Amino acid sequence: MGGTVGTFGLDGLSELRAMREVEVSGRSPEVEQLLTPAEVAALFRVDPKTVTRWAKAGKLTCIRTLGGHRRYRAGEVQALLEMQGPTRPIQ
Repeated sequence: MGGTVGTFGLDGLSELRAMREVEVSGRSPEVEQLLTPAEVAALFRVDPKTVTRWAKAGKLTCIRTLGGHRRYRAGEVQALLEMQGPTRPIQ
């Protein structure tokens, strides 16, 4: 991939985040942060297709929108990021 990408965490993605209401088994709707494949890819510095492969391999759980698009739970992505350990900024 060309160009440089700065280091940032989930808190730095406020412009990229998508807020969705998710109904949880009869309880009142909860607001859950869901990320697009591109947003997850930016966090891990990989191609969005890699994120899709991770979901197919069971590394990440994806939620499908009514239109068939994949979304990923921000909390699950954050946990996976923390398992990866600290990253160095690209220079």
